[in-house]
Amino acid sequence: MKHAVMTIDDIASKNTPAIVDYLVEKKIPTIMFAWGQRVEEYYDNALYALKNGIIVGNHSYSHPFFSKLSMEEAIEEIEKNEAILNKLYQDAGVERKYRPFRFPYGDKGGENKDALQEYFRKNGFDKVKDTQIPYAIWKEMGLDKDIDTFWTFDFAEWQIRPDSGVTFDDILARTREVNPELGKSLLTDEDGSHLLILHAHDETEELVPEYYRTLLDLLLDNGFVFDEPEFIRL
Repeated sequence: MKHAVMTIDDIASKNTPAIVDYLVEKKIPTIMFAWGQRVEEYYDNALYALKNGIIVGNHSYSHPFFSKLSMEEAIEEIEKNEAILNKLYQDAGVERKYRPFRFPYGDKGGENKDALQEYFRKNGFDKVKDTQIPYAIWKEMGLDKDIDTFWTFDFAEWQIRPDSGVTFDDILARTREVNPELGKSLLTDEDGSHLLILHAHDETEELVPEYYRTLLDLLLDNGFVFDEPEFIRL
C-alpha cells in the first residue's frame, strides 16, 4: 500500500481556502508551510487553514536562499515568522502543538547548516516523523538526522508559468517517471512512503484551475493513503 504525508508550501494565497476545503472534503491531513510576508497579505486565509484543522509550519519570513544569509540573518528570518505564527494561532484559538520548519528551495543554509540544525534543536522545533520512509538515499543524504522538513517527491507544478515551456502534462508525467535511484515511479511505488510537496500559488491556479485537486485525485485514484503527520522532538 502506498502511503504519504502531504505538505503544501507558501501559504497564504488567494486560493488557500479552496485548497483547504478540498483537503477537508477528501480527509487529507496536511502540513502547510507559511511564508510570513504572504501570511501578512492574506491573513484571514491563513486563519482559515488553522481553523479547519491544518497544521501550519514556518517557511521563513521573506522566502530567501538561506545559504546567502549570515547566521544572524537566518535566525531573524525564522523568528520574525515565528512571531507571526504565534499570533496567528492565538487569533485562531488553536493550540500550537507542533513547530515544523521547511527551508525555502530546500536550501539548508550552506556553511550554517549544522548551526541551524542546532538552533532548531535548542529552540523547540519539531521534526516530522520520517522513520517510515524506506529509501536508502534518505539516510545517505542525512535527512533522517535533520530537524527541518524535506521531501521525497516535489510535483514541481510551480514551474508552470507563461513562457516557461512547462505544461501541466509535464507535471502529470513526472508522477510516472521512474526515479533511477528507486527503480520506480511515484505511482508505481507500491510499498512506498512519501513526504509530498505541492505549492499554494495563485499564478498556477490562474493557468491550471484546481491543479491541486487534479494531482491529489490522481494519487487517491492510484491507491495512496494519506497519513496523519506525526512529530519527533530531537
